[in-house]
Amino acid sequence: MSHSIVITGATGFAGSHVLEELNQIGHKELHIIAACRDRRKLITEFKGEVREGDLRDPAYMDRVLAGADIVCHCAAWTSLWGKKKESKQLYLDPSLKLIDKALEWRVKRFINISTTSAASPKASANAHAPGIPRRFWPHLNNVITIENYMQENAHRMMSMVNLRLGIFAGKRYSLGVLPMLLPRLKTHLVPWVAGGKTGLPIIDGRDMGQAVVRAALAPQLPPYAAFNIVGPEVPNMREVVNYISEHFDYPAPHYSVPFFAAYSFAWLMEKLDIIFPWEPLITRSIVHLLEETCTDNELAKEMLGYIPEIHWKEAVHRQITEMHHDQFRSMKMFKPVKPLSISAEKTDPD
Repeated sequence: MSHSIVITGATGFAGSHVLEELNQIGHKELHIIAACRDRRKLITEFKGEVREGDLRDPAYMDRVLAGADIVCHCAAWTSLWGKKKESKQLYLDPSLKLIDKALEWRVKRFINISTTSAASPKASANAHAPGIPRRFWPHLNNVITIENYMQENAHRMMSMVNLRLGIFAGKRYSLGVLPMLLPRLKTHLVPWVAGGKTGLPIIDGRDMGQAVVRAALAPQLPPYAAFNIVGPEVPNMREVVNYISEHFDYPAPHYSVPFFAAYSFAWLMEKLDIIFPWEPLITRSIVHLLEETCTDNELAKEMLGYIPEIHWKEAVHRQITEMHHDQFRSMKMFKPVKPLSISAEKTDPD
């Protein structure tokens, strides 16, 4: 069966790995459409159709969905600290409107990228469990709002698939735990949280691409389906940091604090942010990402045939090597985005 598949955010971490996976499987009956702000940033091996523009532009949203029967929504604007207004304008509103437009265009399947932390620490093992809003993390609340909206709008004419992914790692790294953690380890002020014994469900971009493509092409799924997607092995935080310390000469934490103390200290760092010119040493959102999720791939294996292949050590090693080569200053907890132009696809590619 032929399919026309749109990948939003095609130049980002998730989207670019989805394009790589689609290129590798090489189905001739697939019409692949890369939706992005700047085609120059697409992976070089992509030879499909490109639709340039900005999802904040309603006219572009119609253009990007025209003729599509599957949408892989990989576009996201993320903030690990504050930025409530920006997260709504740059991520939540365009995502909800994209779902509405997909319904209008009678798209058959809509795949969304979410996080295993949406329901942690109480219910993450169940991918269908409702997300747990956190007042200190506006962006996570928007992620949960999108999940809930998908579930409310799923029906037999358009299936909704929500993929709760683990911690991103691998080439073309993006905002996440590792880019935030490494410069902070150098200060010798970062402690183990709960002894570093909670799991860190790392997923390499290549496994992520596999999961999204399998979700897109699975022959039969219910109106709403949700899956946890992690790597083949879930290490704990202590294992990850010790590996980084051994192979890249970063200092490991010298002491441990319980979660309640970590949250309290992070709250204090957030309050002091107005005094200091740099970002907080730690925020409650970062602490939240260290909460136990108890996730596995069993449901995705059963229903999608998803079998991850990339060990977390390979993913971490590849990401840090790339960071040392390409990143010359500490990564911010959000990514600035240029204002929307009416003709964004022509005048203001990003």
